[in-house]
Amino acid sequence: MENPLPLFPQLNISASKDKPYYQVMTSAIKEESHKAGKPGAKQKRNRLSLLLQKPEFHEGDHLGKPGNLTKAASVSPEEAVKWGESFDKLLSEKAGLDAFTKFLKSEFSEENIEFWIACEDYKKSRSAHELLPKAKTIFETFIQKDAPKEVNLDFHTKEVTRQSVGRPLASTFDAAQSTVYRLMEQDSYPRFLRSAAYLRLLHG
Repeated sequence: MENPLPLFPQLNISASKDKPYYQVMTSAIKEESHKAGKPGAKQKRNRLSLLLQKPEFHEGDHLGKPGNLTKAASVSPEEAVKWGESFDKLLSEKAGLDAFTKFLKSEFSEENIEFWIACEDYKKSRSAHELLPKAKTIFETFIQKDAPKEVNLDFHTKEVTRQSVGRPLASTFDAAQSTVYRLMEQDSYPRFLRSAAYLRLLHG
């Protein structure tokens, strides 16, 4: 079923059929939940930081270590030039999304792109039965106060999202996803374009 209220182009990002995104996230939350009451819990995010490195999220990911984008033999300078045309163009291509994700990991600020990817996966849900567990997982992982990978959202957006999670719709996270998209477009994306790794790709 197509997303009735698309905010962004549908990307070729899919979770494993055997282990959907929300199930992997749920497992990670359970592993981390006992740490929530300890000081510095939000800094202890190593396990969750590895989630997008799993094959469920990036099948065929050959970009190598964070920041080492020149390892991507399949990325030509011409393709890299297109990534600089717009943030939407960067995220609409699998190699561009992977490269940007790895750049954020190198800065230890990958929670925004992970949230964005989770929302894209959420909107692909085929039934209302799938929406509730996914919505709960995304909210507990990225939005609620002191979430293990809490993204920067204003109070109003958080509250509207919280109220919708109990009876989630395909559009439940649209406002939050749009806010995070703009934050990345205005802040992280320009830094990515200035990074040494990206400049090396431009020059082959």
